[in-house]
Amino acid sequence: MNYRRVFLLLALVLGVALAEPKWPVAVGDEWQPISQEELKMTSVSEAPGAPAVYLYRQVDRDDGRNGHEYNYVRIKILTEEGRKQADIEIPFVKERESIHSIKARTIRPDGTIANFDGKVYDKTIVKAKGFKYLAKTFTLPDVQVGSIVEYHYTSDLNEAYVFDSEWILSEDLFTKRAKFTLKPNSDFALNWSWPVGLPIGTNPPVKDGATVRLDTQNVPAFQIEDFMPPEKVLKYRVEFVYSEDSSEKDPDKFWKKMDKKWSGHFEDFIGKRKAMEQAAAGIVSPGDSPEVKLQKIYARVQQVRNTSWEATKTEQEQKREKQKDINNVEDLWKQGYGNGRQINWLFVALARAAGLEAYPVYISARSEYFFNPKLMNPSQLNGDVVLVKLNGKDVYCDPATRFAPFGLLSWPETGVQGLKLDKDGGSWVSTTLPASSVSQVERKADLKLTDTGSLEGKLTFTFSGLEALWRRIEERNEDETNRKKFLEDQVKEYIPVGIDVELTNKPDWASSAPTMVAEYDLKVQGWVTGAGKRVLLPVGLFSAPEKHLFEHTNRVHPIYFQFSSRKTDDVTIELPLGWHVSNLPAELNNDQKVAAYHLKADNNKATLHVTRQLNSDLLMLDAKSYPALRSFYQAVRTGDDQQIVLLPGTSAASN
Repeated sequence: MNYRRVFLLLALVLGVALAEPKWPVAVGDEWQPISQEELKMTSVSEAPGAPAVYLYRQVDRDDGRNGHEYNYVRIKILTEEGRKQADIEIPFVKERESIHSIKARTIRPDGTIANFDGKVYDKTIVKAKGFKYLAKTFTLPDVQVGSIVEYHYTSDLNEAYVFDSEWILSEDLFTKRAKFTLKPNSDFALNWSWPVGLPIGTNPPVKDGATVRLDTQNVPAFQIEDFMPPEKVLKYRVEFVYSEDSSEKDPDKFWKKMDKKWSGHFEDFIGKRKAMEQAAAGIVSPGDSPEVKLQKIYARVQQVRNTSWEATKTEQEQKREKQKDINNVEDLWKQGYGNGRQINWLFVALARAAGLEAYPVYISARSEYFFNPKLMNPSQLNGDVVLVKLNGKDVYCDPATRFAPFGLLSWPETGVQGLKLDKDGGSWVSTTLPASSVSQVERKADLKLTDTGSLEGKLTFTFSGLEALWRRIEERNEDETNRKKFLEDQVKEYIPVGIDVELTNKPDWASSAPTMVAEYDLKVQGWVTGAGKRVLLPVGLFSAPEKHLFEHTNRVHPIYFQFSSRKTDDVTIELPLGWHVSNLPAELNNDQKVAAYHLKADNNKATLHVTRQLNSDLLMLDAKSYPALRSFYQAVRTGDDQQIVLLPGTSAASN
């Protein structure tokens, strides 16, 4: 007899209010019962003013051979603002998982139900600061204040990501109750940890037979702020680590074992020294300096096809391409393709064959989390770069990253800890962090001011260092039309008034050159404003992104920047015939060492020249340092809001 179904049937017949489900829903079940308490709820005392709350979340993960994860979500709509929860987004990474069996419904305040029978879309979601992700999206019907929306789905995990297990306890809404389970893969030992602690009143995960379980309640909503560290670093979470041996408790000994294992794989892969010496001889010349040798090898290795940057192919597609397995550097060199790690190992092998001292380094990119060796989680060292000893200096390279100039790493690889592999047990190193002078956006404008107060002319933007690299990576899969729109939209972000802007050249998207240049035709309608007989012209032409930067009084999270950068503006404005400058703002120079701002306006025979420079050499600041940072950017806004006072021809004559 199914006692569970009998109990639920009796409860409904007798009108018993089920405050919460007693058992987790199994995969394949439809819906948990809705209680009268949930229907009548108008607020939650633990989250006053919340627009909506999670009544219940459930995550059941199975890391077996056919790994999958089942998610169940129930949300209560409490205010008009909360109705936006009708628009559902289920984020996913295409290469890691496939989502299916989505079912959803709306429970109206009177208890009647509107099932979702619409279409689910795959969309690229663009968030603040250009962050993008893929999501399954759909909109639930008839969502009102007081409604409950709920949905559940299954995610099938690609084989390589079965062991990438974690529970995220914090979400953007307050969570009244949540349950998590994990059925571990039985082939490996499993450890788990909760790096930032657990919500108040939550007991640590427990092993219940073959399943790890955790129940939690009253989890605070996670607050989103601009320029904060990766969310995974800050959220309540449980991380799972698979290993062949979980008995080692000393981090130093643990990583020495890992280095020995990884070094063995590396040495086996590059063990074709004669083939590499022949290959290197065809790249470098005997008279080349060590730096020239390394640069030539780097340029050649960057030409190797990197399969890690390509869309995941099915087995049938791979068979049609007749790709052969790459077992060593000789295979890679002959076939002309390999994954990112193999390409970097090829670079090491060729550098050594040319007489240079080079090492592979396993790193953890800081775009998703910050690496902590004490957690003994090898899966977090999921990236790699190359360290070369060159003229007594450490040079870090990553030829596997497309478009990366020699000696420049992509920003997630900079300023991070890495394990340098060698036969002596490895050692911890830190990658370099480029100064703001390396990564610049130089904006040059040659403009004319019309009698009607509009600006017309040419723009030239020069992106260098990481500013060029991230744009090339971001747009690598886009066509010319989308790339053109991308660059034009950035100008519109800098000048958010009514402008007409058109890209007039074809920037070099495909190379690893240190710079990329974009040229535009620009027209800005009504840039100046009248004030009696005078006309006011703002000095900060490109300063819109700083207008609302760090304007909030309070700060919860640390302030985190992706990389140091410099913005340099050189603006020349030719005034109409007969117009004169009545007043120029004073020169400003605010140098705080790690952040600096300089503004100067000159007039030379009715031609204005405005220069502006904004440097940021910051990476991370504690929240307690926020007032000082906020004060600096308030001063930047004050400087950018200054006006140049102009006298049109008739006004100048009357004076």
